[in-house]
Amino acid sequence: MNMRRGYVRSIASFAVLCWATLCMTAAFGQANTSPAKTVVIRAGRLLDVKTGKTLSNQTIVIQGDKIERVAVTTGDELLPTGATVIDLSKATVLPGLIDAHTHLTFNPKFDYSTLGISIPRQALIGAHNARATLEAGFTTVRNVGAYGFSDVALRDAINAGDVPGPRMLVSGPLMSITGGHCDNNLLPFEYHATYEGVADGVEAVQHKTREIIKYGADLIKICATGGVMSKGDDPNAAQYTLEEMKAIVADAHRLGRKVAAHAHGAQGVIWASEAGVDSVEHGHMMNDEAIATLKKNGTYLVPTLYLLDWEKENAAQANLPDYAKRKMDMVSETGKTNAKKAFAAGVKIGFGTDAAVYPHGLNAHEFAVYVKLGMTPLEAIQTATINDADLLGWSDKVGTIEAGKFADIIAVDGDPLADVTTLERVKFVMKGGEVVKNLYGGQR
Repeated sequence: MNMRRGYVRSIASFAVLCWATLCMTAAFGQANTSPAKTVVIRAGRLLDVKTGKTLSNQTIVIQGDKIERVAVTTGDELLPTGATVIDLSKATVLPGLIDAHTHLTFNPKFDYSTLGISIPRQALIGAHNARATLEAGFTTVRNVGAYGFSDVALRDAINAGDVPGPRMLVSGPLMSITGGHCDNNLLPFEYHATYEGVADGVEAVQHKTREIIKYGADLIKICATGGVMSKGDDPNAAQYTLEEMKAIVADAHRLGRKVAAHAHGAQGVIWASEAGVDSVEHGHMMNDEAIATLKKNGTYLVPTLYLLDWEKENAAQANLPDYAKRKMDMVSETGKTNAKKAFAAGVKIGFGTDAAVYPHGLNAHEFAVYVKLGMTPLEAIQTATINDADLLGWSDKVGTIEAGKFADIIAVDGDPLADVTTLERVKFVMKGGEVVKNLYGGQR
């Protein structure tokens, strides 16, 4: 009996100890939970990218990483207590920009020297390029192709706060047919070198899609035609069959992932759109039928046009292999003409640059090309805000300056609706309520 009473007392004492520990832990947690930081931006001009209206003297109140409210500026007496105030009264404020076609883990190198760059080294290259991209005003990117899931590692490092960079949606390895644009065609037969995204046939592409998702991809990127920077293929030639692409899209969509398709030639564009991909990248050699197919199916076109100008203007610096120079000339002849037709036809356009074909950080040069081909400056800006947010499936998170969305905000001098090239000179960048770059000062 005494043993039983002792046992009961021990259990009771243990229970009391546990309860005290839980209470102390809860109290400690409450004592160390600081309220979310409040930041207020005083915007002299704020561009509403939905309506195209420029609103004067706006106050943006930010709580933690989200926008709490946007209203006409009032006196300091209405500011939240303890708020940090950022003075952008002489600037034009816009939502953070989105680039739906980047390769942050790559640099502009396309010859055999690339074979000596390890996957860990590529992830570190990506960290450097992520900072340059963010400081250029691009607070969100879709990374459409990387070796060895190095973009997954980069995304996770950015999300963990280890390195600065934009929000990333990543594809991991690009999917390709054997010997296609996204296979490793630089090495000869005896090396038996095959890129990790290669899969042929319906069953194999289904397996590869699931594998890529397993290892962390947010979306799937497929190579529907040949490309420019790859050896031994034709940008105009379709590669994956319609049946293979339908299988990829069906699995990806069922598993909650979107699909982007690299495609230059008309047949590849048509098949990709008919297969249900969410976006076609480039489309430089498509025809009227392909443009009509994109329009009919509501498929986004991400035209990546500034690279055509950069390669022409920086031929020596680009140092392309001869095979790539010939193919670049081929796509340059028709790329802008076809994009202009697509714009006029009302095809949905997403903003993307293919940064890595040229240096990262020059992404905003894409806007001026769109305007030269017939877009208004507002329409060009919308491609990198509300259009890309829709393409990424993130319209509730990014793309506009509205309550409840991430506090991803940039500022420039002048009026980007009068001169869209002002976006090439971003002077203020905020991502998730944290100031990344501020050349205005004026913070108190």
